[in-house]
Amino acid sequence: MESQAFQKIYTKLNNITKATVTLNAADVGYDEIATVHGRMAQVVKLMGDEVTLQVFSGTEGIPTNAEVTFMGRPPQLKVSDDLGGRFFNAYGDPIDGGPHVEGEVRDIGSPSVNPVRRKQPSQLIATGIAGIDLNNSLVSGQKIPFFADPDQPYNQVMASVALRAKADKIILGGMGLTNDDYLFFKNIFENAGALDRIVSFVNTTDDPPVERLLVPDMALTAAEYFAVDKNESVLVLLTDMTLFADALSIVSNRMDQIPSKDSMPGSLYSDLARIYEKAVQFPSGGSITIIAVTTLSGGDITHAIPDNTGYITEGQLFLRRDTDIGKVIVDPFRSLSRLKQLVIGKQTREDHPQVMNAAIRLYADAANARTKLENGFDLTDYDERTLEFAKSYSDKLLAIDVNVDTDTMLNISWELFSKHFNKAEVGIKGEFTEKYWQK
Repeated sequence: MESQAFQKIYTKLNNITKATVTLNAADVGYDEIATVHGRMAQVVKLMGDEVTLQVFSGTEGIPTNAEVTFMGRPPQLKVSDDLGGRFFNAYGDPIDGGPHVEGEVRDIGSPSVNPVRRKQPSQLIATGIAGIDLNNSLVSGQKIPFFADPDQPYNQVMASVALRAKADKIILGGMGLTNDDYLFFKNIFENAGALDRIVSFVNTTDDPPVERLLVPDMALTAAEYFAVDKNESVLVLLTDMTLFADALSIVSNRMDQIPSKDSMPGSLYSDLARIYEKAVQFPSGGSITIIAVTTLSGGDITHAIPDNTGYITEGQLFLRRDTDIGKVIVDPFRSLSRLKQLVIGKQTREDHPQVMNAAIRLYADAANARTKLENGFDLTDYDERTLEFAKSYSDKLLAIDVNVDTDTMLNISWELFSKHFNKAEVGIKGEFTEKYWQK
């Protein structure tokens, strides 16, 4: 071993697996980064002075006398206002052809905020998507996933949330994006002229999958800079957390750890919670809100990834294709924002809670009518009208391509009520009906 400008260099490996190398080294910290044979690596296990390093690009071709250099620090990101409008890789290096960012160096993966410094979330984050704003309003400081099948356009939804959301900064963490997805995000942000408030950290399918593990921490370190230092409201979009979890299982399986449910590592819950718990509303006004995509295999929400996610997050948004209208909608029955009652009717119009509940009740009546139809029963006049209503409601409000403000959403709902039903059937308080019923 020799020391060179505070860096410790070793040249004897005890063990090499597909993803990791093990050696004896002193004074090394957990999560510290190193280079092994010139490749980036990170400390994932410490047993006395035996250190295990995960090599991001894999260990193929590394000899037992490879040079290992410890950097004496965890991965870092330089933060400043210059991050705006830029695309970086999992290590925080620019991939958009622009210059390196100058700024203050921050360690990534710091602990989440002390609960005493948190404030109850109370600011509405409007996305322009009625399936969210009308039925499942988001609140600053919330953490919520989109559950979606892999063939659904969740990245398009993420991009439109990024462009429409009323937030000071949007941070995109892309994990395992195809090159097409990466270019899609890049083009859509550039064309919308919204680049200056969007910062993107991207790992594509061409990059080593294990590098994805750095992306959420990079994104959240940038988010903490804008939320804490600048008192800004920051929306963090993470896609796709299933690919993040797959990368966790690649590493743990290669380290011969015994897998738990669905071949995921036993630490899955805490690995996910460590990320989601960074969502926070600060008393000073800054906030970090996290929306993440979790892709499902075959719609299975009992799989370990969505299952653990559901325990940590404050609800979920469920995307599904509505066969009647041929569009993807935010499913009102399977979506839930557990914090919406903090803002609906308070920061939105007074009739919002009642309109939301009435519309979903009538939509449920339509689902019952559809069951009757499928089982060969006759439909009543009311059943027929609920089916007509449900189709319009899906098309004009639940579909993810709808982009209007909350007042307009409420007005459209009233329009549909008065077109298909009488006041008694809608069952909303008289004072609101008097004021908003469309003549």
